Amino acid sequence: MFRNARFFVFSNSSLDLREVRFFKTKLVLSGMVLGFGLLGLLFVGNMVANDLLGFGYGEMSMLVTENQLLKDQVKEMGKKMQAVQRTLEGLAERGNELRLSVDLRRIDDDTRSASTGGTREPSTSAFLTGEAGTLLAESQSLIDRLTREVRLQQQSYEEIQTRLQYNKDFFAHLPAIKPMAGPYSINGFGMRLHPVLHVYRMHYGVDIINDVGTDVYAAADGVVHFSGRTQGGLGIVVELNHGYGIASVYGHLSQVLVPTGKTVKRGELIGRCGRTGLVSGPHLHYEVRRNGVSQNPVDYFFDDIDAARYRALLAQASTRNTEH
Repeated sequence: MFRNARFFVFSNSSLDLREVRFFKTKLVLSGMVLGFGLLGLLFVGNMVANDLLGFGYGEMSMLVTENQLLKDQVKEMGKKMQAVQRTLEGLAERGNELRLSVDLRRIDDDTRSASTGGTREPSTSAFLTGEAGTLLAESQSLIDRLTREVRLQQQSYEEIQTRLQYNKDFFAHLPAIKPMAGPYSINGFGMRLHPVLHVYRMHYGVDIINDVGTDVYAAADGVVHFSGRTQGGLGIVVELNHGYGIASVYGHLSQVLVPTGKTVKRGELIGRCGRTGLVSGPHLHYEVRRNGVSQNPVDYFFDDIDAARYRALLAQASTRNTEH
């Protein structure tokens, strides 16, 4: 190997011979400078020529820009999803109010957390690092939580709708009106001195006093289970089956106006007051039974509204609906 390089220079004007020596270190440095310079010129020329050599500088720059735009969009989407989450929290509270209004239990925080809590690792996070991976993980976790929250609210509102329909039908079959006009004793239900037998015995209903022939109406929707004369002390009777384990009995009638098996609506005329059976004067004996157990009918009266007042209220409601 040479330790240095020699060059001989001849002059055109003379025959002088000169020797020029380059040491190895200088030669290497000069070569490196020349090489880097050529590479720089090559890169600049390639960029000026729109990446003629195919190094991909334009694509790389475009990818960097797109990556930043995507990260900005993911951040903005995260903010919007957080706003959606706050809206869902408001809907959840409103949903609990509706649940209480239809006699359903609230969805408490523990139940909600059990239904919507937990996170799933995003499937693509293994290929991302740094800010991009963190943003994607947070976004997918929030989307997953929102999806489960929406599903929970959907199930809750379906329960509310089902219960609302149940309540609508149930209340229509609940004996809620006084079946005949006239006074009665709020203490008529229970043990009392029988007015005819003059012995203490259980009185399973209330007695509403009025003249013979006064109209008697169904206290709720139902089906006529029995109508006619009985062998007991109630005389002529109408018994209605309202469903849901509820029945009502109308005794001491002078006349029945509905046959067994007929479907009746609340406020429909079913008979007339009388004094049949074991009685001391004309009145309506009225009972309410639930699952076979006698109830105090007074507890079912809605503000002491009788059938006539009930029909008037229905007519007013119908008129308002027609006007609107």
